[in-house]
Amino acid sequence: MVDASLPLCDLHRHLDGSIRLQTILELAGQHGISLPADDVEGLAPYVHIDSSEPGLMAFIARFKYLVEILIDTDACRRVAYENVVDAKNEGIDYVELRFSPWFMAERHGLDPQEVVEACLDGIRSGEQDTGIRANAIGILSRTYGAETCHQELDAILACRDGMVAVDLAGDEAGYPAGMFVKHFRRVRDAGLHVTIHAGEADGPASVWSSIRELGAERIGHGFRSIEDPALVDYLAGQGIGLESCPTSNLHISAVRDYASHPIKRLADQGVSFCLNTDDPGISAIDITHEYETAAPATGLTAAQITGAQRDAVEMAFLSQDEKSALQFKVAQGRAL
Repeated sequence: MVDASLPLCDLHRHLDGSIRLQTILELAGQHGISLPADDVEGLAPYVHIDSSEPGLMAFIARFKYLVEILIDTDACRRVAYENVVDAKNEGIDYVELRFSPWFMAERHGLDPQEVVEACLDGIRSGEQDTGIRANAIGILSRTYGAETCHQELDAILACRDGMVAVDLAGDEAGYPAGMFVKHFRRVRDAGLHVTIHAGEADGPASVWSSIRELGAERIGHGFRSIEDPALVDYLAGQGIGLESCPTSNLHISAVRDYASHPIKRLADQGVSFCLNTDDPGISAIDITHEYETAAPATGLTAAQITGAQRDAVEMAFLSQDEKSALQFKVAQGRAL
């Protein structure tokens, strides 16, 4: 259960994987884009995924209609804004929204830097209108290769004042962390935080290299760390937290079922973690689902689930003063 006395955070949430079905329909209608259905109920099976059709490729295929409607920067701005509004409606107090500007720009030949600017504008407008805190994380899509990722990083760093961190996502096994050492030296030199997708499609070596070569302060997913006891001890000892997304892991068939997810064993050994939605627009979940359905099904105890909510605040890319202000604001709001 969500502890109402604590801030509720979602630190691993893909902006481009959280687009309203109604928005897809409206933007497609405005721009003459063909869809397989003309109402929410008909479109849902083409975008949402559930346990009846798991698998990485089935999951990735669902992005087709999400990026298809990113026709211009106005669409990117709208999607970013609605992400913040939707987070507010889920009861989230702080959200970090990550996105790959190259991935969002590619389908319709947009300028990646203009995509970043539009998304940041939408996020800030959403903050102002909802009153919740939201920060942006730029993603380097490793699947495009090292050179394209330098161009993607250029777009992100041109807007560095609006970003808190940079992530590396995509084909983890095919494009290992060692290919991106120079990229993340630039990230750290720019004063931005580092979080890396690792230990999901590849094993512990991917997590080790993300930490040692790229400077990862947090790990996206990271559940395959359980395969290396020394890594588990290191994560626990150094306080490097995992951004856990149990339902997403199930939907790409990275785990067989909730009960076999390693997060319980990692928590038992002292590894910090938080619970997150990943791509809620595809998994058709909200953050409450991860706390009230997914987490208990993995075997996590009530105390561990509350601990994850507390750890999320500590793992957030906020200053200590900002964390204290967030906690105070939530405590005051709950008391009213």
